[in-house]
Amino acid sequence: MKLITFLHAGKERAGVLSDKGILPFRGDPSLLSVIKAGVIPSFTGEALSPEDVRLLAPVPRPEGDIICLGMNFTDHTEEAARFDPVMLRENKAVYFSKRTVEATPPGGKIPAHRDLTRMLDYEAEVAFILGRDAAGVSPEEARDCVFGYTILNDVSARDLQTAHKQFYFGKSLDGFTPMGPCVVTADEFAYPPDIPIRCYVNGEKRQDGSTHQWVFSISDVLCELSRGMTLKSGTIISMGTPAGVGMGFSPPKYLQPGDTVRCEADGIGVLENTVE
Repeated sequence: MKLITFLHAGKERAGVLSDKGILPFRGDPSLLSVIKAGVIPSFTGEALSPEDVRLLAPVPRPEGDIICLGMNFTDHTEEAARFDPVMLRENKAVYFSKRTVEATPPGGKIPAHRDLTRMLDYEAEVAFILGRDAAGVSPEEARDCVFGYTILNDVSARDLQTAHKQFYFGKSLDGFTPMGPCVVTADEFAYPPDIPIRCYVNGEKRQDGSTHQWVFSISDVLCELSRGMTLKSGTIISMGTPAGVGMGFSPPKYLQPGDTVRCEADGIGVLENTVE
């Protein structure tokens, strides 16, 4: 089931993208509240045409920072270490948080922030969303914690990232969290998921990988983090990016105003944004 958030007649609504069109939820709950409740509501009975709505990020305003994994693909670890040896991962997952006041929707603009960065980069990722609180999760329980999956572009300012010796500022500028186009419920995928993911910049394929290449799995992440902290329902965890980001090229291929970034994940859809 593909769940979306959208604008219709000036009102923010949530519903299901189906073969019949868009089916809004009865009572107009937010998608985040649906995820936290863990129950899909009934529909209003009206089917809206996709042409009559504007897609928003499925979770436009996440509660709390997004949890991200760095260097969770071996090939990306190698290119990151070439760019900055400080980024080298040594047998432990690299966690960081990404502050997101409002996620950028499909078709939305990625601010270039030229006053702050000249090393604007992209990272096509698959993220998962928790459908229940997670504390002390066992490997056998991890699967049941996952509500669904979406695409997230972990936009990054590499110069800020290296200058501050940590990821938070360089990952958290306004507009740096394109997300969408939908949340696909976990029952649509095997577990652990094997979701091919690709990224194109101005039509040039830059990234091509799959979630089966994750160094640390969803179960690894949930079991480790939930040993020491409670992860609340609705938490978004983005699982890292394959090789092919801009900093990995020689010379680097950073984003410029006017560039279009297209992230694809099989079974989820397409997230496309333009830098301005």
